[in-house]
Amino acid sequence: EKEWEHVTKHFKSGMIQGWNKFCFTGGIVEVDVVLPGEPDIGGLWPAVWMLGNLGRATYEGSTNNLWPWSYDECDRKKQESQLISKCNAANHYGLNKGQGRGATEIDVIELMAGNSDGPLPATYPPVALPYVDMTLQVAPGIPENRPQSGSQPVRTIDKTHSGYATSVAENWYDNLTVAGNTSLNPFFYGTYLGVTKPNEPVSRNKNQVFQADAVGGMKQIVSEHFKTPHTFRVEWQPGRGGRLDWFTKSYKKVDENGTVFHMEGDGKGQDWEHSLSIPDFALDKAMGSKIPEEPSYLIFNTAISSTWAFPYDVPDWCPKCYDCNDPKCSCSFNPGFCNMMKTGKVALKIDSVRVYQSKDDGAHSGQPHSVGCDRPEFPTKEFIKGFEYKYMRNPPFVYDDKHPLRKVKNGGGTCTVNEDCGGGGIENTEVDESWEQPAADVLDLDDDGKHVKGSTTRESQSPLAHMKKDNKKKVQEKTRRLEEDDPAEGLDKPPVSEESLDANEANGKVLSNPDRKPKGQCVKATSAPFLSRSPVSSTGKQCQCNEGYTGPHCLSVVKGDDEPGVFEAKRVTTLLEDWTGPRPSPMQVYVGASLLGAFLVAMVAAISAKHKKERELEMIGMKS
Repeated sequence: EKEWEHVTKHFKSGMIQGWNKFCFTGGIVEVDVVLPGEPDIGGLWPAVWMLGNLGRATYEGSTNNLWPWSYDECDRKKQESQLISKCNAANHYGLNKGQGRGATEIDVIELMAGNSDGPLPATYPPVALPYVDMTLQVAPGIPENRPQSGSQPVRTIDKTHSGYATSVAENWYDNLTVAGNTSLNPFFYGTYLGVTKPNEPVSRNKNQVFQADAVGGMKQIVSEHFKTPHTFRVEWQPGRGGRLDWFTKSYKKVDENGTVFHMEGDGKGQDWEHSLSIPDFALDKAMGSKIPEEPSYLIFNTAISSTWAFPYDVPDWCPKCYDCNDPKCSCSFNPGFCNMMKTGKVALKIDSVRVYQSKDDGAHSGQPHSVGCDRPEFPTKEFIKGFEYKYMRNPPFVYDDKHPLRKVKNGGGTCTVNEDCGGGGIENTEVDESWEQPAADVLDLDDDGKHVKGSTTRESQSPLAHMKKDNKKKVQEKTRRLEEDDPAEGLDKPPVSEESLDANEANGKVLSNPDRKPKGQCVKATSAPFLSRSPVSSTGKQCQCNEGYTGPHCLSVVKGDDEPGVFEAKRVTTLLEDWTGPRPSPMQVYVGASLLGAFLVAMVAAISAKHKKERELEMIGMKS
């Protein structure tokens, strides 16, 4: 008999992602975002990242022994640790045999906020809080003689005059380059995924354990990144011969010798800075891994974890609880965190997401760029269908879902005016065609002027944990705030930020896509079909989507892969598969089948009765 453990969670986070809907391999990714929270208060973990489609983010069963493998070599010692190994003579569920696969991860940015009271130790050039991590998570990782957390990798063996070694060279990836206000990240070198405990949601035995590496840098940011949109960019040239390059915006300076260097300054710089580079040959030389080549999807989320930017050394008397409603838990939070959550100004604001790809395979290094979640070279759909339970929430969290994703409805959402459906006719769209955004200014979103991945426990990644005790105390005292109001007030349902990306809305100016076409219209609701499960609209009106848009309120663009995926290509066309007419609901099918069954039973009974009567008449005739 199953017994459920009662666990209380005190925070609810959000995520936007494209798992099994929009995948791509290679290209340029640009995101314009406003970072959440306040720069000097740690506790939020916002991120923009990419994950291979074989893993569904936060569904731990789907990523176990798949994350973050990017390895296509046959090593019998690693075979059990990599679920889909090149050593496998036959990979079932539509996978290609003899191909190593995984749920690869590329982190565009991960924010680490807080106040370090100056540069952090072991950062070159000096970097202070707040900063963003730019990271490739990759397996297999370097198993021995790894760099120590809190220090840069030791590259040479130093010796005394007598010939005794004072340090030993450590194993890490060569040919990593950083520029501008970016340092190699000395505070997190990866995760060891060991033997699991009985109560964990996934299982690994002693033959399945492995080391994963985090190869990346930390980029200095400023308070401006929390107020206005900033662009972050990754150039992803996949597979063997490829590379990963991160770019940010800054000021470009040239000194008297003609040397070009970058600086962040006030966060308003507009020159691209090549912040970090990871070449494929560095991965190949170290462990035989490669730049990810898996079809991947984008993820935007804000998480909260006690191992990320939370206090690093709470007092012994602190109960280590995380409830802002409980005064005893205040010692477990950074000063001001609960009050920040109370204000509701903790939204990760996304202005735009852009993906560019090259059609000319010879124009870039690495392997070809492609779009699709189920490509012939890297199929995923049949594997996902074969293990759907790993990609779903199960009871007691969800009882009604039959598949990992619910079908998107095409219209039918309740509405009162056309704007509820993405705008009606083009005549309803008011656009100031003469207005242009000033080139020198960046839209300020703060009008009022106020300023848990996977199942494996990660060690605290707070860089303050590596500072000396006196400096830690100094930082804590400097950032300590007196909160006049009760920090627990209103935290059951934190208010949603009312800030708008269209700050000039009052002037009647539409800042984004002024030539946009209407997505749908609000029309009179049609009566629900007989025994349909779809309720009639409460307003008597419903959304009707225009061509190219879908969703209950027509707010989603209809998108598909450039060509059918592997799974679709293998399907056999049936008699009704391409039927475009109205399809009956499950209830209508059930009632129809019941009526047909009753009719057949009645017909059989009538025929039997008729035959019985004829036999009785024959018997009477024979007797007479």
